[in-house]
Amino acid sequence: MLSRLNTYYKEMFPLIPRLFVGVIMFFEIYFLLLLNYGVKVEQLAIGMGEIVGSLTIFIFLMILRIADDFKDYETDQRLFPHRALPSGRVYKQDLIKVAVVVIVIAVVSNIIWMNNLPFFAFLFIYGTLMSLWFFQKSKIQPNLLLALVTHNPVQLVMNAYIISFTCYKYDLPLVSWTSFLVLLTLYFPALIWEISRKIRAPKDETEYVTYSRIFGYKKATRFVLILTAVDVVTNILLTYRLNRFAVLLILGNLLWFTLQCRKFSADPTQFKIVDKVERYTYILETMMILVVIGYLLLGRL
Repeated sequence: MLSRLNTYYKEMFPLIPRLFVGVIMFFEIYFLLLLNYGVKVEQLAIGMGEIVGSLTIFIFLMILRIADDFKDYETDQRLFPHRALPSGRVYKQDLIKVAVVVIVIAVVSNIIWMNNLPFFAFLFIYGTLMSLWFFQKSKIQPNLLLALVTHNPVQLVMNAYIISFTCYKYDLPLVSWTSFLVLLTLYFPALIWEISRKIRAPKDETEYVTYSRIFGYKKATRFVLILTAVDVVTNILLTYRLNRFAVLLILGNLLWFTLQCRKFSADPTQFKIVDKVERYTYILETMMILVVIGYLLLGRL
């Protein structure tokens, strides 16, 4: 079983990179919220709650990956038979056992160390409903837009889990303009990536339903660019008081991405737009992290 799981994690969910993603997600929201609320560096107190929160995000992302493989098993057998589960190189029982173990770890650790159990419960309830297609599989699975509307908000739920812990710990207002902006800060990149990965050149379209197949690749790309601009606005509002120079870098990143979208619209065969989205996101999130680190260490970069 361990050999099969090793194959699965190598191909579908690399553990170390995904753990790093969980930590980055947690602490980016954590510090952006605190710094925008004006919490002083000397007031920060990182302990087991932050460790458990990061681990919970990592575990939840893992469960989502496993749930997706179960949900799409029949489709993957037809369209992606080379993947670990449909190819038979890992068994369903293997993934069920792993899921049970990590969920127990998450539940026990949250009960012991976390202060936001209702948000934790809602996170995993939402994840469970997603894995069951909200009991409307026949309606949601064939409808790409309905699947997006029902599934993509899970990123908001994860963000709310982190924000609630932070606000409760430091006695900050949970419902405020600042909390709302931070709630959005990692939502738009997830939304943009989810849409862009289903935009293809006409020659690459198959029976797999994509946004470019429904709306055309130009309209779909234009929509991604609009969402990216909104994402930039939320990031600027959060970073302006921390580091004004970062605003110029964020705008420069948007300009670069705009040019890539125009190139793709002119000739969609030269690259995949999702690759440019990932590069844009890596650059943006790196800048956001550097702004936080610089502010914590120096007061400003």
